[in-house]
Amino acid sequence: MTQQWPVEVVLPVQWGDMDAFQHVNNVVYLRWFETARIAYFARVGLPTAAGSTAPGPILARATIDFRAPVLFPDRVTTRTRVLKIGTTSFTMGYQVVSEKLGVCAEGEGVVVMFDYATQAKTPVSAELKARIAALEGRQL
Repeated sequence: MTQQWPVEVVLPVQWGDMDAFQHVNNVVYLRWFETARIAYFARVGLPTAAGSTAPGPILARATIDFRAPVLFPDRVTTRTRVLKIGTTSFTMGYQVVSEKLGVCAEGEGVVVMFDYATQAKTPVSAELKARIAALEGRQL
């Protein structure tokens, strides 16, 4: 874990992650981002259980910039951090680092705070902002 990337998850590349083009399929990167994002949510106390009606996060947008094709066998470290916080959403940055290749992908995800009971956006609370700032070691 680095201060710049407060949450890191190490994952093995699975044989089944590869596709007909003989590299890890692009959808797998989204799963790697998701795994790191959920680990981040757990660290700041956001709900991650299915079926919750409490306000919680919902992914609104995801982007990926591919830098190098990952192959089996390998291990990757997926890193995440919060880049900025808005009124009802925050933007997360992601980085995937292969043990063999170095940085192989980067991306972002816009996470909206969502009231599942009313099916509407809700503000990012001051409490959540404070927990994110504490984890990040900086004000956003």
